[in-house]
This record gives sequence, C-alpha cells and structure tokens, in this order.
Amino acid sequence: MGRARQIEHHPAAVAHRGDPYRVRENTLDSLRSALALGADAVEIDVRLTKDGVPVLLHDETLKRLWEQDRPLRALSAAEVRGLTEGGVPTLAEALAVCDGSRVMLDLPGPPDVRAARRIADVVRECGAQDRVYYCADASAMLAVRAADPAAEIALTWTTLAPPRPALLDAVRPRWLNYRFGLVDHALAERVHRGGHLLSVWTPDTRRSMRRLLELGVDSITTNRLDVLLGLRGG
Repeated sequence: MGRARQIEHHPAAVAHRGDPYRVRENTLDSLRSALALGADAVEIDVRLTKDGVPVLLHDETLKRLWEQDRPLRALSAAEVRGLTEGGVPTLAEALAVCDGSRVMLDLPGPPDVRAARRIADVVRECGAQDRVYYCADASAMLAVRAADPAAEIALTWTTLAPPRPALLDAVRPRWLNYRFGLVDHALAERVHRGGHLLSVWTPDTRRSMRRLLELGVDSITTNRLDVLLGLRGG
C-alpha cells in the first residue's frame, strides 16, 4: 500500500542547500551535484552583503564554512569574494547554474522589506520568477509578499497550532512548510483540506522519508537526496 502511494503521489525532491553530504553547501558545485542527481528543486539560503548584493549563505558569518569570523552584513560582495576565493556565489550566479530548474529561496536573516525587494528584483532581472519560490517564517514572507505580490510562497510553520486565517490571507502561501517531525496524518489532512500544498524539512533517514511518503506530503527537502530518490523511485 505504502509503495503504491509513493509511486502515485511522487512528491517533489528538494535538495537542501545543494548536495551538502558531498559538496560544501550553498556553493555552485553543490547545486550542480544536486541537479545531476535528479533534484526536482534546490533550496538555497540568501542574505544581503553590506552593499546589497544577494549571496548564498545560511549563517550570519563566514566562520563555519569559510573559516573567516566576519559578519556578512559588514562585508561588500567584493570582500566576500576575496575572503572565500569566490566560493560564495551571488544569487544571480546560482539562478544561472539552476537554469530551467525550480529554486526555493530561504531567507534566514531578520525580516526586511528592503532585502526582500532586492532579492525579488534579482529574481526578476534573471527572468526566474516562474521557477523561484520563497520560504521562511511569517515575518519574512510578509516582506516578500510586499515586495512581490505574485511570488510563490512556502510559509514555514513550526508549531502544531494552525496559522491564523488573517495571516494566511496576508501571506497567501501556496505551501505550508513544516519541520518533518511535526507532520502526522491529521496535520497532512488539515493542510490539504485548507487548499495548501504540504512541504517538509529536513528528514535524512530512510525511516522518516518512508513515513512522509506514506502520509502523502507534496515536497520533501533533504540533505540526502540520493536516499529520497531511491525510496521514491527516481
């Protein structure tokens, strides 16, 4: 029964920050690796440099990935490029590498309408509006909605209590995006009954992925894309 449902449902396989078990996260090579494996979409984290250039970085600083204890918000794009030997790509570069593929933009920084507008502008300049969608908490997604009334949004939600109707009316998400451990049959039914698609993050074990496939989620964001694709049947 479970396997038949997996094949019939075929949820989207979303590569979390590229292919981080093989290649450093949020880099162009990591995105290329995920797409070569067969990702339906890639998820990347986007922040602004001091001079307003959207680049790929999850953390506030360069320390964890690039051994440079410098906050991104204090560095220009040129300085970031120099400190990382070009390892931190711009959003425009990432969209070019992912040409033709879906891209989920996670906005981990503090909610900022200016930042959301700049990111949306780059997406527009790259002609990628039709394949880009955004995820983050309510404050960040309200900023995205203000910046782009037509944006596709996956509202990240971290509690079992459902989002308030007024918030859903303001954000107008297509997706509700949940931490995978919160999702059970009742929650999946409620999300779908409300007319939303259900995305989950970030299961990395076969057991968790099988359970989510059986629940009929619409999208799974994972660090172990190869495992998910194997379970899903490609």
